[in-house]
Amino acid sequence: MKILFTGSNGLLGQKIAAATLKYPQHEFLATARGENRVVALGNARYASMDITVETQVMDVVTSFAPDVIIHGAAMTNVDECEEKKEEAYALNVKGTSNIAQAAVHVGAHVVHISTDFIFDGKNGPYTEQATPNPISYYGETKLEAEKIIQNLSSWSILRTVLVIGMAEDLSRSNIVLWAKGALEKGQAINVVDDQFRTPTLAEDLAQGALLAADQQAQGIFNISGPDFMSIYKLVEAVSNHFNLSMDTVTKVSSLTLNQAAKRPPITGFDISKAREKLGYNPHNFSEALVLISKQAGL
Repeated sequence: MKILFTGSNGLLGQKIAAATLKYPQHEFLATARGENRVVALGNARYASMDITVETQVMDVVTSFAPDVIIHGAAMTNVDECEEKKEEAYALNVKGTSNIAQAAVHVGAHVVHISTDFIFDGKNGPYTEQATPNPISYYGETKLEAEKIIQNLSSWSILRTVLVIGMAEDLSRSNIVLWAKGALEKGQAINVVDDQFRTPTLAEDLAQGALLAADQQAQGIFNISGPDFMSIYKLVEAVSNHFNLSMDTVTKVSSLTLNQAAKRPPITGFDISKAREKLGYNPHNFSEALVLISKQAGL
């Protein structure tokens, strides 16, 4: 098969690129806005593609004619989405619409990456059947994108949670790298103990995306790590793993943070469907930290 993936400069995109080596039978095209910033593209070629530019998307997709498009490119900074709604809409909704139109044009299956932030967080962890109710603009745009994808004839939606991992030249950090950096410097940090997640190693999300692409799996799948924990417990696990002090960490309520966007308090996912139907097998959180340590050369 021919598989095109978007957002190849980001954390997930870099892990998909690296994992293409496990699928020598397929031909891959990595795409992102601007220049390729990734050294390890695996078996993939690269083409610049801005998902917000309809003609560009149609040209690149038509030229490559993929059987599957893995659509991971998105604006994922929750507060920025709240403050820059036009940009968030352009990337997360219009961008997805452009991908969907191009997929119809070439007859491609779409594997779309979505989020736990489509839920209000009142009764997580969630199954695939749970009713979405976003409480942030980011969540609203991602839910709208899901509806666009569900209008296609062949699609998978992979919902994920709090993606963590190590990669090169990232435009933004993730919670494990942030916590490790802050604890190493002895910075005073406030960490919430009233938000619960099932953190997801980026390699595992890439595995889920490629399993769904390879099988052209139909429907919604929860793709996350298996361990349900508070953000405070997550930071504590990072401190224990890297043997760093928690003395500068203050446990706080979400209400004290004054963030632009609301966060759902309790999300996390039941991943039994993905395990059973896709053969998805994620690392636990301890294993994820070991892998991140190795990649960081520690």
